[in-house]
Order: sequence, then structure tokens, then C-alpha cells
Amino acid sequence: MAGRSLILDISEKTDRYNFHTHTQFCDGRASMEEMVNGAISSGLKYLGFSPHSPIPIESKCNMSKASVSSYIAEISRLKDLYGDKIEIFAGMEVDFLGENWGPSIDYIKNLPLDFRIGSVHFIKNQKGEYVDIDGRPESFIVKMADCFDNDIRYVIERFYAQTLSMIEAGGFDIIGHFDKIGLNASKYAPGIDNERWYVDLVNDTINAIRKAGLIVEINTKHYSAYQRLFPDKRYIKDLISVGIPLIVNSDAHYPELTDASRDVGLSLLDRVV
Repeated sequence: MAGRSLILDISEKTDRYNFHTHTQFCDGRASMEEMVNGAISSGLKYLGFSPHSPIPIESKCNMSKASVSSYIAEISRLKDLYGDKIEIFAGMEVDFLGENWGPSIDYIKNLPLDFRIGSVHFIKNQKGEYVDIDGRPESFIVKMADCFDNDIRYVIERFYAQTLSMIEAGGFDIIGHFDKIGLNASKYAPGIDNERWYVDLVNDTINAIRKAGLIVEINTKHYSAYQRLFPDKRYIKDLISVGIPLIVNSDAHYPELTDASRDVGLSLLDRVV
């Protein structure tokens, strides 16, 4: 993919990038221009925007189809305005809901984007209703009782099955925070992410990522709050050993966090390599 080559080329030359950035078009807390200025202030030279894609279910966190053209237009405006200070890229974090919605559908493939992140944020509960399982642990624990009959193994297995289906369908360059369920699951049931069956699910996912030739992001968004990266530190060596390329993204929702905790991920990469 063109996006894959572009991102790897930049990450091999410099560490002054972030390719996971949210703004007013989805659940970000600032405008695109404010995020650009935050990135410049943090010393970044490359900034990729990645609003949560439109999806065919109700969500306060995702952009609407109607706003996509405005997003693309704002990318062009900011490139003209700040091109001498920072290089800006149009991306999208695309939710995978199944065979009818994800990075591989024609609508997403035909958008004028530089790169695409594939992520799972919603899974179906036992009643067949989509539920956002990506929020903070406190809200996840409430949803476990309200939406999933407190069946944590069902949630975890469903998350990884959907992730494997997304990888098989393709259409994206970077897989986003592919083991993030481990944080919420471990807050609900401490130690569950150390159990053999859970680790096997992660390893199956790593093998699928390798075969698909995807980039894995080391997502640093929650490091300051929970001292956890996505994927978890324990898997970085495994990813490197099988030749999977890694980049470090902050998953920023605020201008001052465009580079947040990326030094932790970059330092970890240096130590492992």
C-alpha cells in the first residue's frame, strides 16, 4: 500500500512524527489547526490526522459522512498554511464492524487518504447489539453488567475474532491498538490478560498481522494514566522477532498530547532492538 510505504519511510528516517490524531471531526477536543500548532510546539515534523470513520450505527465518537469533504478540505488548507513548518497527512481510523463495514469497503477505499488505520472499537453483545468497548475501564465495567451479562471471556474472544476478520479483509496500513481490550479486561478481572488462552489470542493476532504485512502502532495514549502501551510491552520483542514494522503513535485528542509518552515507546524500541 502507498500509505504503508510512506509511513515506514518517514519512521525509518526520524522519530518526529505522529500518525494517530483526533480532532473536532470526531471525539477530539480541539480543532485541526490547534492540533497542528500543538504538534509544531512539540517539535514534530510530520502529523497524520486520523478521525474515527463514519459508521452505520449511532456513535458520538465518529465523524459523519457529511463532514468528510470538510475534513479533506481542511487538510488542504492547513498544508498550504503550515507546509513550511510541518508535513501534514490525511488519514482515517476506520472501524471494522464486519463484512459490510470496514477499511476494505469501496466507500473507504475511494476516499483521498494518505493512510488508513484499522481498529476495533465496537463488538456485538449476546443480543446482537453493537457496544463500544473502547472507553475507560470505569465505563467498561458498567457495560460488562449492563450489556454483556458479565461474561468477560465472551467479550475478549469476540474482540479478537473481529480483529482477525478485519486483518483478513484488509484495506488498511496500520492496525490500531490491537490488544487494547487487555487494559479494560484486566481492570474488570485482574490477571486475565496473563492467562494462557488470552496470550494465545494475542499470538494468533500477531501471526495474522505478520502474514498480512501490516504496520503495528505502539499506542502511548494511556501510558501516563495506566503505565500500559498498546500492544503491551511484553509483545514488542515478539513483534520485532517476526519482522513486523512498528511505529509509535500518541493517539492524541488534545494539542498538548500530540507527542505524549512517545519517548517511552521509542526508548522501548531502542532497548529491544
